[in-house]
Amino acid sequence: MTKKLVNTPYLVDESIEDYAFVNTTPEPALLQELVNATQEHMGWPQKLSGRLVGRSLKILSALVRPRFALEIGMFTGYSALSIAEGMPEDGRLICCETNPRAIELAQTFFDRSEHGHKIEVIFGRALDTIESLDITLDFTFIDADKRNYLNYYERVKAMTRPGGLIVLDNVLWSGKVLQPESEIDDILVETNQRIAADPDVENIFLTLRDGLNVVRKRD
Repeated sequence: MTKKLVNTPYLVDESIEDYAFVNTTPEPALLQELVNATQEHMGWPQKLSGRLVGRSLKILSALVRPRFALEIGMFTGYSALSIAEGMPEDGRLICCETNPRAIELAQTFFDRSEHGHKIEVIFGRALDTIESLDITLDFTFIDADKRNYLNYYERVKAMTRPGGLIVLDNVLWSGKVLQPESEIDDILVETNQRIAADPDVENIFLTLRDGLNVVRKRD
C-alpha cells in the first residue's frame, strides 16, 4: 500500500500536501517498500526524501542525464535510487553517508534495484570524500549536516560543469530561516542568500516540503 512518511513537518496546509502527493506519479514499488522499511527500522524516518522530493529528483536527473552525480547525505537510499533512476546506464552516483545502519539498509535495496549498479556508497565525512574526488559533476544533491551546507555548496560548485545542477534540501528549515535563532539557522540563511546573489549560477527556490533550492551553473 502506498503511504506517506510519518512525522513529516508540513509548511503548507496538510490537505494541500496530501493533494499534491496523490496527484504525483507514484514511486516504484521498491521505493515504497523502502519507505516502509525505513519507518520500521530507523530513527528519524522523516529524513527520507519522500515522493514529492524523490520524483522531483528523478525528473531533474532524467533531464540532465548525469554521467557523474554526487549525493551528500544518503540516509537509507530513497533519494539515491530516485536520482539513479534518471541516470543513463553507465552513470555513476557517489553517495556520502556516515550512518552504518542506514548504509546497510540502503544496500539491501540497491542490490535489488535495476539501478543499484550505478550507486557507490562511501562511508565517512563528506568533505573528505569530496576532496578525494577527481571528477566533473553533472548533478549533486545536498542533504547532510546543515553546518556545512555553505562549504558543500562552494566545493561542489567548483566541480560542477556548466549547465550542471546542484539541488539543496531543507533550505526552509521548518521556517526557521525567517527568524533565525541558532548557528545552523544563520548558516542556512547565508547559504540561501549566497546562492541568490551568486553570478555563476541561476536558481529557483521551491517551497516543496521543507524547501528545495535547484541551482544551475551558468554556461
